[in-house]
Parts: sequence; C-alpha cells; structure tokens
Amino acid sequence: MKKPVIIVESPTKARTIKKFLPPRYVVKASVGHVRDLPKSSLGVDVEHRFAPKYLTIKGKAGVIKELKSAVKGATDVYLATDPDREGEAIAWHLAELLHLEDPKRIELHEITKEAALAAIKDPHRIDLDRVNAQQARRILDRLVGYKISPLLWAKVRGGLSAGRVQSVAVKLIVDREREIGAFVPREYWSIAAMLASSAEPAMTFPAELTTRDGKKVAIDAQAQADAIVADLRGDRYTVSSIKEREVRRNAPPPFTTSTLQQEASRRLKLRVRRTMQIAQSLYEGVDLAAEGTVGLITYMRTDSTRISDQARETARAFITSSYGAQYHGGRIYRIRQGAQDAHEAIRPTSVHRTPERMARFLRRDDLKLYQLIWERFVASQMSAAVFDQTSVDIAAGQYGFRAAGSVLKFAGFTKIYDDGKEDEKAKRLPPLCEGEQLVFVRLDPKQHFTEPPPRYTEATLVKALEDAGIGRPSTYSTIVETIQARGYVTQTNRRFVPTEIGGAVNDLLSEHFPDIVDLNFTAQMEGDLDKVAEGGEDWVALLDHFYGPFLHRLKAAEKQLPRLELKDEPTDEVCPNCSRPMVIKTGRFGRFISCTGYPECKTTRPILRDTGVKCPKDGGMIVERRSRKGRIFYGCANYPKCDFVSWDRVVPQPCPICGSHVVAKNRRGGGVTLQCSANRAHDVRSIEQAAPEGELAAAST
Repeated sequence: MKKPVIIVESPTKARTIKKFLPPRYVVKASVGHVRDLPKSSLGVDVEHRFAPKYLTIKGKAGVIKELKSAVKGATDVYLATDPDREGEAIAWHLAELLHLEDPKRIELHEITKEAALAAIKDPHRIDLDRVNAQQARRILDRLVGYKISPLLWAKVRGGLSAGRVQSVAVKLIVDREREIGAFVPREYWSIAAMLASSAEPAMTFPAELTTRDGKKVAIDAQAQADAIVADLRGDRYTVSSIKEREVRRNAPPPFTTSTLQQEASRRLKLRVRRTMQIAQSLYEGVDLAAEGTVGLITYMRTDSTRISDQARETARAFITSSYGAQYHGGRIYRIRQGAQDAHEAIRPTSVHRTPERMARFLRRDDLKLYQLIWERFVASQMSAAVFDQTSVDIAAGQYGFRAAGSVLKFAGFTKIYDDGKEDEKAKRLPPLCEGEQLVFVRLDPKQHFTEPPPRYTEATLVKALEDAGIGRPSTYSTIVETIQARGYVTQTNRRFVPTEIGGAVNDLLSEHFPDIVDLNFTAQMEGDLDKVAEGGEDWVALLDHFYGPFLHRLKAAEKQLPRLELKDEPTDEVCPNCSRPMVIKTGRFGRFISCTGYPECKTTRPILRDTGVKCPKDGGMIVERRSRKGRIFYGCANYPKCDFVSWDRVVPQPCPICGSHVVAKNRRGGGVTLQCSANRAHDVRSIEQAAPEGELAAAST
C-alpha cells in the first residue's frame, strides 16, 4: 500500500517523529548530507558560472538505496530537514538525487506532535534562494580553501589550510595575544575608608575616595597614597548628601545560539561543541515514558529572540499561577540588527515540563542545559527586579568619599534566574542621614595595576564573531573546532593561545590576502549571503565579484611569497639516544618532540595528553594519542610494554556489574553514552550520577 514518506536528517529525529505520527507515515533519515563537492579536486567550474560538481558522499550508498526504495510510489514525500539554509540545501540535494518531481518541504521548529501535524498540513516548495545562499557559502569556502592551502603547503609546511571565516577567528586571537604582549601595566592606587553609623557601629561599610577640593583624584604611586592617608589622619567623616532612587533591572531575553553557548560556558563550563551536542539531542527528542518521545526545546540554531504568541501566553499563565500575577512581565524583545529571525528563540517546547519533572529522564549535563534554557525563557517573561539604590557622599576635610548600596525591593525575574550580575543584596548600607558624623574604623590603601585585555575563551570568541557580524548560528561551533584541529590555536586554562604556526599563517594571509582576514570584508560577505537567501542578490554575481580580485592576489602571492622557516620550540629534555637537546616541532599531524640531531638521530615522540584515567591492563596512565590520519584515540602511556588501546575515551569508574572498563561513546545525534567494554547490555547509568563535575563533558571532546 502506498504511504506518505517523511525524510529528516537525524535517525534520532526520525524515531521521535515516527512515534507520534499515524502509522501510515514512513519516516526515514538521510543521516546528514547526501552530496557534497569532491575532496580530491576543486569541484567548481569557475569558467562556467561557478557550477558545482556534486558527488554522492562516500558511505552513503546504503542510505540512498533505502531512501529510493521508500519514495518509490509514495503518495507524498515530505522533506523535513533542519529549518535553516543547510537543511534547505540537504532537502534540495535529496530532491535531485531521488528524482522527486513534487517534494513537499516542511519545517519543524520543534519536535512535537502538534508541530509535526501542523507542518504536514502546510507544506511549501523548496526555497531555492536559501539553497543558493548555502551553495554560494560552500563554494566561497572551497575557493579560499583549495586555492590558498596549496600555497601554504609550498611556502610554510604541508597539512595546513586556510578558511574564509576560520582565518578571521585566528586573526582575532593572534591580534589579542600581541596586544597582551605589548601591554605595559600602569600602577594606580585606591583608598577606601571603612566607616560605620553611630547607631549601628557593628555594621561597617566602605566608602571610596573620589575627590580632593572637588576634583577627581588619581593616585599613581604609593608615595601619593601615603601622603593622602597622612593628610586624612584625625579628620572627621560627615555625611554631606544622600540620594535615593528606585532602579529596575529587566530580565534578559531568551537564548539565541550565541548567548546559549556563552552562558553554558560561563555557568556550566561546557565547551561550545558540547553545548550544541546536548541542545541537538534535546531538540530531536527524549523518551518521557508515558508521554512518549518528544523534543524538549525548539530549534537550537537561531539568532532571534522572538517567541510565538502561544508560547508567550502559556508562559504568562504559568508565571501567574506559580508565582503570582505581579511576577508576569510579558516583554517583547527587539530583534538584534542583522539577525535572520527565521526561527524563534531557543525555548522549552512546553513550559510545564519543568526541570524538576525532567530530572528522571535526562542525564546530568543534559538536565543542566535544559534547566538553563527553561529558566532563561521563563525569566524573560517575568517582571523586572526592583532595587532601592542609595548613593552617599561623605566629606573628610578637603577630601570626598562615596558609598553606594542597593537593597532588593522586589525579586522579579531574579526569583528563578541569576543573570550573572553582582549580588545587590551584599551592598546594603545602614540607615544614614545628612549631617551625620560617622564612626571612623580604618583606611585601606590598595595598590593596583592595569591589566591587559583577556585572552578569548570559546564563548567570548563566539561573541566577538557575532558582534562583528561574522559567522552564523550554524557555524560558530565549527569555527571554534576547526581552528584548534588545524593547530593554529591551543587552549590554556580554557583560553585561546595562538601557536607559532597560527601566527605565521595569519601574518602571511594578512599581507597577501588582506580581505580574507578583514573583519569588515567578511561581515559584508555574510550580509551579501543573507541577501541571496532573501532573493535580493544573484549568487553567481556574488561569487564573480569575489573571485576576480582574489585570483589576482593569489597569482601575486605565488610569485612574491618567500619560504617561511618556522623556529623549533626548545624544551628542557635531552635525547635518550644521543644526549642532544630535544625540541618541539610542528608536523602534518600536529606538534611532536624531536631530537635536534636529525637526520643523524631520528628520535621522536608524540606530545601526549594525560586523561587522568588508569589503564585497566597494567595500571599505567591512559593518554590521548593521534593516529597517522589525525584521528584521536586512547592508549596506555607504557606502550609498547602495554598494548591497551581504545578509540573511545575511558572513564575512571569501572562497570558496576562486571568490573570491566567503561567508555564514553559519542552519539550520532550528539551527547555521550556510557557503555561497558565487555558487555554493552550492562546498565552503567549509575556511573554518570557519580562522575565528577564536567567529566562526561570532557569525555565527548
């Protein structure tokens, strides 16, 4: 019997949708992209309107065969790939590859029964403007990568690559590191008077020195601070004026992709990639037992703070019934300039699925991220927090001091959400009145030094890219991962540091391809791609406008660019075979330690990352290694004496049933699954509850 067929990207999403649709629907998964440009060649005919030469992705033959069989004779074919440009392109590729004459495009912004049935009732055609925008981006990236990379191989070293957006991200990190290196600290001092009211002498409070003879004070050295302290000795401290006002602090908007990544990094210590893995799994569906499998959040790649009228009304009813009508604010947030606004903000699909209700269905990190999303959404619809703010000016001879304090008057949204701002309750001042003479306790002079700008974290790098108009919600995670995988940057204490090779490649591109690393140029290109998606610009004309000047610079660089010699990084080690110094070199597969006696002495060893887990075979430490093809695996540090090896990261806790080692396996749709190495049927979920903070998050990176 002929049936309607729905094709999605993810097998997890397919299983979720299948469970709540009528049995007549056949639901299949493409498992991501089915066609792409070839890896072995440029794959773009630059002489004929930049025509792409798509090939079926290796390993997808079985999936495509299954899809062709499913759509053969189907009553209708619904393409329900992700609701963004990438998903639109996948839908188009499926239509081309499966020879679909009249495919129906549907978009699922949330994986719920109601959303799926509504989408099926209101299908539309594939949006070719969005497809062309994705094709233009893909071809731009291919032209940059496949044209500049061979130049880097010839002039720097093999294995390097350039990327249209990744190169801008590296430049940000390199420029910041050079700012830090050039920074000269400047000394300055502050002086605080610890005071108290005569009515409450036990309640001391600080007042900062601000003026002398009515002019702002700047203290640059200890001698100045000491002179002021001496000058103040014996002076009386009198309240000269008190100003009180009511201050309202509005709730933050619901999450976009960027703000979710930033908050998950700040509060949960999750890497950007891990955040998106968890969000993907929450979007695609979680088994809620009696309720069935359902998506818990809306689509997680968005730059909009908009929410639907229905979601706003549901939130209003929930807030009113749970906290009282006075806590409902119902704000409508202004969309950020340049945002696409194709999807809602990231929010729970049902506000009634509270984190407390979901606790028994979600793993620890999944629950924490869901709670963050739920609380942020509910808080965004709550009323402002209200504070009574007090500013007190205090006179002491020719000097002026100021004390400030705030008292929480009405909690508003802070009743459920900490927005990361300083705790106002810690700044309470005692009751004071003008003309009151205060009790002097002591003076606290403190030395300070100006600090350089901080290195980027994953979250602050994403914010910098977003603020500059570079990248899109679907690309932030990929950018962050790529610049590390290429060896251009590393992380120290969760902050990015450029490598020598990263700095060298950045300088080369800055000199010979300034547009590629220019923030304004790249942001303008993103804007032009948006115009293509909106039907306002021709994608071939966009590529042609870029390619002519780019090709001219490429030919000039091939002639002018000298061979770069990278310096080896010294170590305090000596070669165990010839006693010559060992240095850190950068090769095709990353950094490694080598003897300076090469080629006479060929002693080398990899730089190993200790995972902190003991080998189940001999008790040695398990370290992270990299294969010849660059794939990460885990092995015993005592190799070759011990041959233990695992492609999956080993966690410290053994299987509670048989005692074998347990590994953390990445799920296809995102997230991590723990599995006993001896018997996958063993239930090892109890290990997750006992795992130290962040351990499972680390296991997926």
